[in-house]
Amino acid sequence: MFIRSQKGQGLAEYALILALIAILAIVALGLMSGAINSVLSTIATSI
Repeated sequence: MFIRSQKGQGLAEYALILALIAILAIVALGLMSGAINSVLSTIATSI
């Protein structure tokens, strides 16, 4: 008798997954910032 639409629930789950991926990407970039700076410095000095 009571039929619930699950469109809103699916959208919320996709938003949570997207937010988790964004947070993981930011953390990964933060952890690798030293290595990235080193590579960019090496490239800059060779140019």
